[in-house]
Amino acid sequence: MLRRLYDWTMSLADHPKALWALAAVAFIEASIFPIPPDVLMIPMVLAAPRRAWLIALVATVASVIGGLAGYVIGHFFFEGLGRPILEALGKGDQIEAFNARFNGVGFWAVLIAGVTPFPFKVITIMSGWTAMPLGTFVVTAIIARSLRFFVVAGLLWAFGAPIRDFIEKRLGLVFTLFVLILLGGFYLVRFL
Repeated sequence: MLRRLYDWTMSLADHPKALWALAAVAFIEASIFPIPPDVLMIPMVLAAPRRAWLIALVATVASVIGGLAGYVIGHFFFEGLGRPILEALGKGDQIEAFNARFNGVGFWAVLIAGVTPFPFKVITIMSGWTAMPLGTFVVTAIIARSLRFFVVAGLLWAFGAPIRDFIEKRLGLVFTLFVLILLGGFYLVRFL
C-alpha cells in the first residue's frame, strides 16, 4: 500500500495540479491534519528538481495560511467551549497565568514547532487559544515554515535522491538539534 501511495505521489509530482494538492495538504496539516506535507513535497522535488523553489514556496504559503486557520480554531472554539468548561471546573483563574507563560515563549514555541517534527497544528491552535499577538504568530510561522521547506527543497535540489533517506529519517533530528543549540546559545549570551 505504501509503495502504491509513493508511486502515485511520484506520478502526481509532474501533474498540472500537483502544486494545488501540495497546497491543500500543507494547509490542512497546519490546522487539523496529522500528515506532514513533506510526504508529497519530497517526491515532487525529486521528480521535478527545477521546480524545487516553487514547491517550497507553495508549501510555505499554504502552511502559514493553514496556521492562521488553526489560530482561528483555537481562538474561537476555546472561547465558546474551553473557557466555560474550565471555569465550571474552577480553573478559570489559571487560564490567564498559562496564557501569559505561553505567550512569553510563544515566538520560540512557533519557531520550534515550525521546523521540527512536532505537530505544527498543536502550536497554531494554542497560539489562537492564548491570544498570542497575531503579528508575532504570522512572522514566526513564516520564518519557521520557510526554513523547514526551503532547506528540504534545497537539499533535494542539490543532492537529489541520495539525500532523500537522510531527510525522511534524520532531518527532524537535525532541526531539533539546531533549535537546541540556538536556544543554548541565546541562554549563554543572556545569562553569562
